[in-house]
Amino acid sequence: MDVTELQHPKDVLNDESRQFALLVNSVTDYAIYMLDEHGVIRTWNPGGQRIKGYTAEDVVGTNFSRFYLPEDAAAGVPQRNLRTAATEGRCIEDGWRVRQDGSRFLASVVIDPIWVDGVLVGYAKVTRDITERHDAQERLQQVQHSLLQAQKMEAIGKLTLGLAHDFNNLLTIIVNCLDLISVRVKDGPAAKLIETALRAAERGALLSRQLLTFGRGQKLSPESLDVTAALRESKELLQRSAGDTVNVVFNLDDDLPLVFVDRAQLEAAVLNLVCNSRDAMPSGGTITITARAQDTQDPASTNHAPEPHVCLTVEDDGEGIPPDKQARVFEPFFTTKPVGRGSGLGLSQVFGFTTQSGGFPQLSSVPGEGTRITLCFPIYEP
Repeated sequence: MDVTELQHPKDVLNDESRQFALLVNSVTDYAIYMLDEHGVIRTWNPGGQRIKGYTAEDVVGTNFSRFYLPEDAAAGVPQRNLRTAATEGRCIEDGWRVRQDGSRFLASVVIDPIWVDGVLVGYAKVTRDITERHDAQERLQQVQHSLLQAQKMEAIGKLTLGLAHDFNNLLTIIVNCLDLISVRVKDGPAAKLIETALRAAERGALLSRQLLTFGRGQKLSPESLDVTAALRESKELLQRSAGDTVNVVFNLDDDLPLVFVDRAQLEAAVLNLVCNSRDAMPSGGTITITARAQDTQDPASTNHAPEPHVCLTVEDDGEGIPPDKQARVFEPFFTTKPVGRGSGLGLSQVFGFTTQSGGFPQLSSVPGEGTRITLCFPIYEP
């Protein structure tokens, strides 16, 4: 029956077969089509073309397994889904599929068997593209994870700050008393013991300063700074610190915007990163130090708009950090090094200085391939 034979276009709604055809062909957000009992495509709708890229001429008469990933098709997933639908009355699955152009998308699939007088004659298949929803969920999970990590680090920082202040007060009393004693005891065994105690107290004061930096309680002396110029002036020191078996490569952009940071703390942070990279490459390797301007954002921030930053990166090709330890590397006293090889305060100093300067650090590491740590600082606007 042709629509032109009807008295009025609306009369098509009184014809059941036309109703169904209009319904299926008007849907573009879902691929709705029929398969025979072997999985051969018998019908195709505009939604299938929009989602998968094929026209009806491309796919009708071919097996629906063409939409599956090659490895899934080889493993017999399409046939298994048909058997599930036939035996259980329905097959519902989320899985990756392939479009005509070769790109992949995440599909929500429902397959229903079609029975006529108890005989299986085919299947009704509905597919929806849920890639965008999947990507949004992944982004949300990443933001939630980053936020939880930031909250944890903030809580640890507050605790550390309080302990460091108390520890520093005790050290001040100890150092003052040792200084007074040393005035009266000039030589002899006691003088050597006093000198040893003073050196230990100074080491304790250094640890206290590092803890204060992590807890954002260290007093900074920020200044407008050209990161590229500062790094070039530190080239010789950084190469010496890396050792003879490690090559330090500088890839620094000229004319970078200025940042407002404490120069001494920045140099200490970069030195800490270089020393960590050196220790991760006992047989030698390459450390690449990069400085560039780019638009980025703190993963833990609720502001999703990238903002201009100057990003300083120290990257090595060393051992890398195991995935289960990467979330803890900035915590004080946590270290992946063997016992006696480090205090675990180097990266906590880097974290505290960067965040106290209004920036944020980023870590990327693959075991066996290396580690990259980036310090992102907001651009200075006088």
